[in-house]
Amino acid sequence: MTTHQSHREPLDDIDRRIVAELSRDGRLSVRTLAERVHVSRTAAHNRLQALQRRGVISGFGAQIDRKAIGLEISALVVVRVGDVPWEQIVDQLATLPFVEKVQAVSGDIDIILTVSAPDHEQLSQAILRDIHDMPGVVSTRSHLILAEIEGRPPAQSLDIWRS
Repeated sequence: MTTHQSHREPLDDIDRRIVAELSRDGRLSVRTLAERVHVSRTAAHNRLQALQRRGVISGFGAQIDRKAIGLEISALVVVRVGDVPWEQIVDQLATLPFVEKVQAVSGDIDIILTVSAPDHEQLSQAILRDIHDMPGVVSTRSHLILAEIEGRPPAQSLDIWRS
């Protein structure tokens, strides 16, 4: 989990362009990145390292197609918890099989999970057995994901993304 810093050093236009380019393609070479943001390779390299040190760029990873690896069905699972420290239950939920993402939210629910499984039976078992029966879970509500369309990361909207 990343730590939240209440006061961050603002990003200049070059840093924002670097972040935007990397959010489109995290595998860009420093040379290509430098060409795209119109700075020298040394400047691009130094800025990239500074963005990583500051926690603006927290890592690089592959985007995986769930269905290509056999996870044919996904659901959003809304979870209400009882008298249990949320940090404890969030950590436990994150370790369960098929749980991709755990988000603590505000409002009349406590947690939203993204759960993907190979088939309906395994998804049902994950929700009813693993999640719903976990100590501290009061109730769950499941919503099958029928379609998923990617939006644009904040960094790609340079006209509205400002410090």
